[in-house]
Amino acid sequence: MTDLYQTQRTMRQMRKIALQRGVVAILDVGTSKIACLVLRFDGSAERLGDDVDSGALAGQSGFRVIGAATTRSRGVRFGEICAMAETERAIRTALQAAQKMAGIRVDHVIACFSGAEPRSYGLNAELDLEGQSVSEGDVARVMSRCDIPDYGAGREVLHAQPVNFAIDHRSGLSDPRGQIGNALSVDMHMLTIDASAVQHLAHCIKRCDLELAGIASSSYVSGISSLVEDEQELGAACIDFGGGSTGISIFMKKHMIYTDAVRMGGDHITSDISMGLQVPPINAERLKTFYGGVQATGVDDREMIEIGGDTGDYEHDRRTASRAELIGIMRPRVEEILEEVRERLDAAGFDHLPSQQIVLTGGGSQIPGLDGLASRILGQQVRLGRPLRVHGLPQAATGPGFASAVGLSLFAANPQDEWWDFDIPAEKYPARSLRRAVKWFKDNW
Repeated sequence: MTDLYQTQRTMRQMRKIALQRGVVAILDVGTSKIACLVLRFDGSAERLGDDVDSGALAGQSGFRVIGAATTRSRGVRFGEICAMAETERAIRTALQAAQKMAGIRVDHVIACFSGAEPRSYGLNAELDLEGQSVSEGDVARVMSRCDIPDYGAGREVLHAQPVNFAIDHRSGLSDPRGQIGNALSVDMHMLTIDASAVQHLAHCIKRCDLELAGIASSSYVSGISSLVEDEQELGAACIDFGGGSTGISIFMKKHMIYTDAVRMGGDHITSDISMGLQVPPINAERLKTFYGGVQATGVDDREMIEIGGDTGDYEHDRRTASRAELIGIMRPRVEEILEEVRERLDAAGFDHLPSQQIVLTGGGSQIPGLDGLASRILGQQVRLGRPLRVHGLPQAATGPGFASAVGLSLFAANPQDEWWDFDIPAEKYPARSLRRAVKWFKDNW
C-alpha cells in the first residue's frame, strides 16, 4: 500500500497542476459507453456545494463543461478492461471528439470505472490529546493508527476517507482541527479493488499520452451526482445500473460508508432478449430501448412488435413478437439483479439507517416500471435519479446514463479528504503489520 499511497499523492499533485492550468478531462470508462467531458476551471470561489466536507487541498473551484463526447465502449466487460488496444482506441475517439468541441488540447484526465470487485471496510482509531487543541498533525496521527485489515494480495486501496471524527463524546464532527479535548477518534471507510483492473486502466490512459490525475469508483461518483443533499446527509443508497455491472453505494452524513457491485447489468438483459427472440444483439438493444419494460398489462398481449433480423430471408426477417413476450424475457433478469442488490444492502445493514431512500440511476435505470419493481423487491422507497445540472453540460448528457461522468466532475472540483492528503509519517503507512512489527522490534530492543 505504500506504493499506492505515493501514487495517490502524485495523482493529487497532478490534479492541482491541472486545476492551475484550468482544464482537465473527465473519463467514464463503462462497459457499454465511454463518456468524456472537458472541464474548464475558472479558479473563482464559486461554491459547488457545502464546503465543509471538501478536501483539505481542494479549494473551491467553479467549473463549466466546454466539451463532451461519448462513444460505444469496446474491450470492456463487467466494467473491467479485457482488450487493451480496443479500449485505447475507444478512449482516443471520445477524447478527440470532446477536445474538438472544446477547441483545446487536454493533458490531464481523471477517470472512473465500475466492477473490479469492490470491498468496503470500516476502520476506527483513537488518540490521546491531553487537553490540547487538535492540529493537522493530530488528524494525520489518529488516521495512521487505524488498524488496516489484511485485504489480500492483488488488491489496492482506491478510497480511504475519514467519515466521522469525535472529540471525547462529541461525535459527528466533519473537521476537528482547532477543537480542544482529551481524546480524538476517527471512523474511516476504506474501499479496496482488484489491482489489475486499476493497473490496466492506468496503462491504457498512459498509452493515450495522458497523465492520470485521479481515479474513483463509479458507484461513489454516481452517488455524489444523483443523491440530493438531504439524502446524502440522512442516509440513502444509490443503485447505478450500468451495462456490465450494477454499482451500489450507501451514503450517510455526506460520506460514502459502503460500496459493492453486482456483476450484471443492462447488457445481460440485451443478451437475454437476443437469445430469447433469436435476433442479433444490436436489434435486441433497440427492442429493449423502444419497447422494453418490466410490468406487463393486458394491452401488451395485443401489441405486436416487428422484431426483424438481417438474414436476408424475408419470412424470417418479418417476424413479430408481442410486447408481453419481450417483458417476459426482461423481467426475470431485472428481478435477479435486484435480488442481488437486496442481498448486498442487507449485508451492509442498510435497514439500520435512519432514512432508507433508494435512488436508481445509470443508463439501465430507464427501463419503464423499474422503480415500481425495485420498490417491491427492495422493500423501500425508490425514486429515479438524474445527475445534478452542471454549467455547460449539453442537454444530451443530462440523463441518468451520465451520473458517473457528472459525479466525477464534482469529485474533481471538490474531492473529499482522503488518507493521502495528510502527511502521515512513513513508518505509519499501512503496509499491513510487517513494517510495524519491524519498528516495534527496533524501538524495544
